[in-house]
Amino acid sequence: MAENLPIAAAALSTAVPNLAPDEVGALVSRLYGINGSVTSLAGERDQNCCIETADGRRYVFKISNPSEPVSVVDFQIAALEHIARVSPDQPVPRVVRTLDGRLRDTVTLADGVQTTVRMLTYLDGVQIRETSRTAAQRRAMGTVLAELNLALRDFSHPSATHDLLWNVSAAHRLTAKLEAIVDAPRRALAESFMTRFTDHVLPRLASVRAQVIHNDYHLYNVLVAPDDHERIVGIIDFGDMLHAPLVGEVATAAAFHMTGNADPFEGPAQFVGAYHATLPLTEIEQEIVADLMATRHLITVLISEWRAKRYPENRDYIMRHNPAAWEALSQMAALSRDEARDRLLAEVRKGETDEKHH
Repeated sequence: MAENLPIAAAALSTAVPNLAPDEVGALVSRLYGINGSVTSLAGERDQNCCIETADGRRYVFKISNPSEPVSVVDFQIAALEHIARVSPDQPVPRVVRTLDGRLRDTVTLADGVQTTVRMLTYLDGVQIRETSRTAAQRRAMGTVLAELNLALRDFSHPSATHDLLWNVSAAHRLTAKLEAIVDAPRRALAESFMTRFTDHVLPRLASVRAQVIHNDYHLYNVLVAPDDHERIVGIIDFGDMLHAPLVGEVATAAAFHMTGNADPFEGPAQFVGAYHATLPLTEIEQEIVADLMATRHLITVLISEWRAKRYPENRDYIMRHNPAAWEALSQMAALSRDEARDRLLAEVRKGETDEKHH
């Protein structure tokens, strides 16, 4: 896989497009016949804008990073179209077609570089990160992710196996980035988790289920109803989607629930228990899910430290998960693999015990 690293790194090392709001507004008007005010939305690789019309309708207009292959944009569009077809109740954006019926279009940027643009419906709701965490909310998140994965189970696309650094099951490709960690104890901590991944996870990945996954299901990308913070009304940002081990999806999502409780495993265990109740994890997946949860924190620190040095102007956005990831690694370092697994699967085991007694 190492020879693919430049492709994966390209999207994270090419500057984000930066069209002025009036240019964006003119583009949207010309391509979609929609006139509205333009506000900027955060993004790692793409330029994202919210378009709001006079009557209050809102859309997300995405200008892709020029390094993003068109085939990958087509993959993301096709996935949303598939979900709309097979599971129309899923709270995901819908693709808006251009005036001439296209799912995407091509524009030429000021420097003559061509890139892809597309438009999605805007989902209303509150980002979960802005709400108080509760057990019921975490369980709702687990259930909804399992339902999304079931909706994507039979979806395939030629570009689904595209290369992405944010692929927890390919963490070994980031080994060289360990050297960039200046702090010696932190570097040793990161190295120990890389060894755990290569020794215990990598050999087992060939025997677990793989499918198209969202791969970025966290507190920024899940929306809840303003009046009910346990009712999920939106899943956004399908930009890190790929075909990969399903257990990596669960581990990646669970990793974001380690903060907010005295016991760092309480939240992830609630999340995984609810996921498992809808889409059960196999024995081998249960064996490595906690290792992969640690691996997600490992790749977060490796990618963010590397990118923040390259893009100091976007440092705050790039580093937003970094402190929590280091904290989680130090918490997990105190436990054996078996202890971490058993604590993460506490609700799964409890559910299985309860079923035996009924």
